[in-house]
Amino acid sequence: MTKKADIQLQRIRYLRGPNIWTYRSVLEVWLDLGELEDHPSNLLPGFNERLLKMLPALMEHHCGVGERGGFLQRLEAGTWAGHILEHVVIELLNLARMPTGFGQTRSTSKHGVYRMVFRAREETVARAALAEGHRLLMAAINDEPFDVEAAVARLCEKVDACYLGPSTAHIVGAATDRGIPHIRLNAGNLVQLGYGASQRRIWTAETEMTSAIAEGIAGDKDLTKQLLSTVGVPVPEGRVVTSPAEAWDAAEDIGLPVVVKPLDGNHGRGVTMDLSDRADIEAAFKVALEQGSGVLVERFIRGQEHRLLVVGGRVVAAARGDIAYVTGDGSSTVEQLVDSQLNTDPRRGENEDYPLNHLILSREATVLLDLQRQGLSPEAVPAAGRQVLIQRNGNLSVDCTDQVHPDVEHAVVLAARVVGLDIAGVDLVCEDIGKPLQVQRGAVVEVNAGPGLLMHLKPAVGAPRPVGRAIVDHLFPETEAGAGRIPVIGVAGSRDTGTVARLVAWLVHLSGRKVGLACQDGLFLDRRRVEQTNSASFDPAHRLLINRQVQAAVIENGAESILRDGLAYDRCHIGVVTDFDGWERLGHYDIQEADQMAKVLRTQVDVVLPDGVAVLNAADPRVADLASLSDGGVILYAAEGENERLVAHRAAEGRVAFIRRGQVVLATGHSEVTLHSLRAAPLVTGDAGGARQQVLLAAVTTAWAMGISLDLVAAGIETFDWDLLPSTVATAPAGH
Repeated sequence: MTKKADIQLQRIRYLRGPNIWTYRSVLEVWLDLGELEDHPSNLLPGFNERLLKMLPALMEHHCGVGERGGFLQRLEAGTWAGHILEHVVIELLNLARMPTGFGQTRSTSKHGVYRMVFRAREETVARAALAEGHRLLMAAINDEPFDVEAAVARLCEKVDACYLGPSTAHIVGAATDRGIPHIRLNAGNLVQLGYGASQRRIWTAETEMTSAIAEGIAGDKDLTKQLLSTVGVPVPEGRVVTSPAEAWDAAEDIGLPVVVKPLDGNHGRGVTMDLSDRADIEAAFKVALEQGSGVLVERFIRGQEHRLLVVGGRVVAAARGDIAYVTGDGSSTVEQLVDSQLNTDPRRGENEDYPLNHLILSREATVLLDLQRQGLSPEAVPAAGRQVLIQRNGNLSVDCTDQVHPDVEHAVVLAARVVGLDIAGVDLVCEDIGKPLQVQRGAVVEVNAGPGLLMHLKPAVGAPRPVGRAIVDHLFPETEAGAGRIPVIGVAGSRDTGTVARLVAWLVHLSGRKVGLACQDGLFLDRRRVEQTNSASFDPAHRLLINRQVQAAVIENGAESILRDGLAYDRCHIGVVTDFDGWERLGHYDIQEADQMAKVLRTQVDVVLPDGVAVLNAADPRVADLASLSDGGVILYAAEGENERLVAHRAAEGRVAFIRRGQVVLATGHSEVTLHSLRAAPLVTGDAGGARQQVLLAAVTTAWAMGISLDLVAAGIETFDWDLLPSTVATAPAGH
């Protein structure tokens, strides 16, 4: 078989926001198939079999057929390499634990060139998946070897390095379920939930409400105990020590057995329990000191370790720990038994995707100390049937949320409140979580800031708990309408859209909100220009949504910006479309006629919220036809009140705006309001009257959709500084 030349990846573009393909971010790739344009899958001998051997799960892909095996049917009937690459990349992402099901491949006006897209939560991972998929596909086409397992492993490394951690991703997912947008603020787990002034920030399980003072208190175990004891929360007796000898003296004073732990450690590192011998206590001091800045000796409390998650003053999840043992077989070493009996547990792993850690004995000083106390070492071979203690704590894996006694809940909520944490992982030890602590000599042993969530999301026993939703509800009470959102007004088109955006921003400003404006004239906060720009683009708009001062955002969206980056926001309250002009400048994006603009500018209407409004220019029937795509309401505007679409929309009790005798009329069904007080008559009459009418109508209609007082709208039109606008539109009103 003659070797086929590589598919050429001509352009790769990450569309960060809603776009012509979908509401989500995607990677868009322009492919030149070259000679493969003449060789669909059914004309490549043995290709289908080779591909399915490499990726058997392609059998599960529905494709456009809509059923299992649909993609296989397409392969057998004959489909082109661009479409096949789409499915290969999607499957590699699925195997790399970044599941996606969305992809599309469409031909362009140039023979053999296609646009292929697939869902891409993270750009770096998506580009890596594309590269691996490209190599795999060409290997399958040319009957060459390809290591699928190694490719997936490389992608998994990218996912681990680039994507949100599982706890953060769970919180973000819960926010998405409530319709709250998010913006990732760094390469790690710092995430903004919501836009502008309505945002909240999280850093895994810490929030902007988590104070540094509270975190500092939680990190000092002795200070935490003092505060808890003061308010009546049961804690174990103990004291800070500075030497092994002092640790033994403290243990004798407190009463044996004791626990030796770091003063400011976490995750159970350096904690050694149930100590009664002086040698063990002095050895445990050294282990604890390696994990913290000081050492604490406490009374040992009999019972099981528990972790209770407190969010916003209530317990939302609880997990119980199990002691980890191995059982000797008479031939395997302790280390081998740990690998075969504990590390094979699918809940154990090396990263935070796993609720339990892989146990590597050489790293676990407390485990080595416990083995020594049992007369063993990692290399020792326990007798058959002998049970060997490996780890006393850190194995929180059994959900017990429904068993927590009300008195226990009261104690741990009080503990979190006294420390000052809005989200806390409270560790306690007791024999029965269903009984008050006092009756069983149980106690709270730690209060942790930034607690892990995986033990509650992936328990070994019991139901997962919706802790992410609890955190989101804490940040955004369900009683808040439109939680996390500020009014976002998007203005799309090419005909004086910058002018419309600036006038709308002025009217919103007069309504009492701090307004951010991103348009071709620059980036503005209220009336102050903070950055000069030459076109409407993604980045200035995105920065507006991060700004905590912005209470409303007005964003101009050019067609090229939508094609290049997508929209900067997931949804908007008002979506304005003025026209389908400017297609002649978009040949680079394979836009060849005005009708193709509908697919581009519909994006602005697609993202209108259910309680929002699409504002559409009915003077262009193609723009007016976008009305059916709005999830919210629709207001049509046109200079002529007799416009066919205006008349029909009004007859259906819809809202319309038009010009009558030089005045703007706003109508809902048969009801009308006329803005008689406007002194801006030059805007709607004279030589440039048509363009001025469109600007004024679009802006006034948008303000009406926003619910701004019509008197305020009239005042805003009169007081706006028209001299700031381009001369093709601006004519100062009489008297200015």
